[in-house]
Order: sequence, then C-alpha cells, then structure tokens
Amino acid sequence: MHGNGSRCNASLRPAQGPTGYYWAMDNLSLADLTVFARAAALGTLSLVARERGVPVSQISRIVARVEIACGAQLFRRSARGITLTQDGEAFLAFCQKVLETRGDLEADLSRSRRQVSGCVRVSLSSAIAQHWVAPSLPDLVNRHPQLGLDLLVEDGLVDLARSGVDIAIRTGNPTALSLVARKLGEIETGLYASAAYLQVRDTPCYAEDLMAHTLLANCEHPVLNRLRFSGGKHLMANSRMRASSTATLAQMTAEGLGIAHLPVKMAQALGGSTLRRLLTQEFQPTPVPVWALMLPERQRLPRIRACLEHLAQLFK
Repeated sequence: MHGNGSRCNASLRPAQGPTGYYWAMDNLSLADLTVFARAAALGTLSLVARERGVPVSQISRIVARVEIACGAQLFRRSARGITLTQDGEAFLAFCQKVLETRGDLEADLSRSRRQVSGCVRVSLSSAIAQHWVAPSLPDLVNRHPQLGLDLLVEDGLVDLARSGVDIAIRTGNPTALSLVARKLGEIETGLYASAAYLQVRDTPCYAEDLMAHTLLANCEHPVLNRLRFSGGKHLMANSRMRASSTATLAQMTAEGLGIAHLPVKMAQALGGSTLRRLLTQEFQPTPVPVWALMLPERQRLPRIRACLEHLAQLFK
C-alpha cells in the first residue's frame, strides 16, 4: 500500500455474500474504502463532501463505484440519508480491517523514519484552546514540523466518528465507554473577583461572607458550582447570572458581575492585576481533571501519540 490512492489488491472472493453476490475489489483504492467508511459513519453523502471540500456528485460516484465493484447494494437511500444494508455492514467491517492495517503500517514506517507527519483533528473548548493549547503550538511545531492540526473549537460534546475527530480534550470525568480515555493532567482553580466589583462590595474574608455576594454559576456543569472550604463548610454558587462556558464566566467576572470559580491560569491571563484571587487559605478547590478521548483505532497512530505527549506535558 502506498498512500491513500493505492490500490487494494485483496479480493473478497472465497465465499458468496449473504445475498448471493461475489465481491471483487481489485480496482478499489484505499481512498474509496475511506470514503465508504466515512459515508457509513456520517449517514449522508453531503457531509462527507463538505468534510472533504468536494462536490457531492464526486462522493456519489465513489460510492457507486464501490457498489458496482462489490456487485451489491451497500446503502439504502432515503430522504433522511443513507443506512447500511446487510451487505454494506459486512463490507464496512472489511474496510475497517484494511484501514486499521494501513494505520499499523503507517505507524511502523513512521517509527523507522523517526518523523511524525499528517493532520490531527482536535476538538476542544474555547477556554482550553485560548489559554492552554494555542500558546503551546510553537513548541509543537518546532518539535514536529511536518505535523498539522485542525483545532475544532466547540464547548459542547461531539461525536468523534461522525466529526472525524482524532482527539477530544474534555474536563471532568469521561462517561463514554466506547472511547479510549487518557488523563492528561489537572487544572488548578480558585475564587476570583474583579477590582471593580470589590470597590462596591466588601472584600470577603471568610467563607460566611460569600453569602452576601453574587456567586456566578455554571448552568451546564453544576459540579463546578459546589464551593468547598476548610472545616467541611461548603456553598453552592446559585446566582441568576449564569453561563455554560468557563470562558464566558471569566469574562463576566472581569466585567464586575460577581465572584466566580475559575481556572487560575485563565484568570491570570484574562485579568492580570484586574482580577483578585480570594480566600486563598480557606477555599479548597477541587482540581479539574483533563482527559483526551479517542476512538480505539486512532490511539496507535504516531501523529496521535505525538499530540498526546505534547498535551500531557502541557497539563502536567
């Protein structure tokens, strides 16, 4: 095999298919198999075309070529998209084995060359992108000049298979059992308020003083609203002023809207001398774990491993 355009000389000839068709794939390329697998994952040809920046007709021709080579209908078409037939499911399993073998070969060749290349698609929140990953990229580029990155900045969850994502960086505890999770490190947090806010409100000296203050809350991740203090005391941030992203909460804090539980690095980068850290002795922040989530078949690729090593150093 030599690249995405290489011909796949394996033929699925030994046995008859479940609907009576013999599969002959001598003229199919690895690119054809990749397109078919992506179409099966996304459930629509238009998304595959948009992902690759080509006309839908080009993807349609590739799928048609695959079906002709297999002598079977592999997709059912409807107004809502495409779904695999029984033959299509069998062919998809074959595609996945071939592509996985290609990945293993790529890994072996890359190790022998000692050079990492290719593009890695990384899904991450705006806060992680702005305050951690983006500032670290010059070091990654210097170490691996042939490596490319697509940073998909989005605060919500993402379907890795449908989005073609190699690594999703997420905070909290992973719940998707089908994904490989690697802990990258932890984020230190603290309580912060702006100088403008403290000019009109008394600076809190004890946990009890916070009862008279506006505690900005996260409306999507309630666990971040539980504030723990020495002596077993705790409070819940339950202000009417809430946001779903930490980056937005940090900006709201800088604007003087209240006190917020924020990552230390973000507060320092955003506020400098403007944001003040509060109750450093009494507040007991829970470090926020940072995870890299991957599909099982992606983690062995050299370009993925290179990114993971970089991220692990970043969050160590």
